Amino acid sequence: MMSISSRFAVGIHILALIEINKDGVSSSEFLARSVNTNPALIRKIMGMLKKAGLIEVNPGIAGAKLSKELSDITMLDVYKAVHVVQDNELFKVHESPNIECPVGRNIQDTIEPLFSTAQLAMENILGKVNLEDIVKDIDKKVEH
Repeated sequence: MMSISSRFAVGIHILALIEINKDGVSSSEFLARSVNTNPALIRKIMGMLKKAGLIEVNPGIAGAKLSKELSDITMLDVYKAVHVVQDNELFKVHESPNIECPVGRNIQDTIEPLFSTAQLAMENILGKVNLEDIVKDIDKKVEH
């Protein structure tokens, strides 16, 4: 099972590489070599990106293309596309603490608002960064 951060990172990797390689063919094999994983995993994540409307994949034609402008794809879009977590479930409170204990009885109500606020803050940050920012940063690093 792939961790949250890994699937999210691979989704960003795929999108950035499709853009940077836009004059070439971004097949799942090509993408898998860059990510250093197997093509089946890449196809699975590409399926999620396609379903979210971020890429176009045409049957019988090798390779994928972005279906939106770089500046219109935020990291929050990618995060949501790869089903990192359900809404408000990034941090989950354990299911059934002991209600006989004063901490067990009150822990959920105490920490759930904190968890929601933290997730919202993270999603706000992801929403402010788009694929264009990512690609420009990679290009800058490649030039040096």
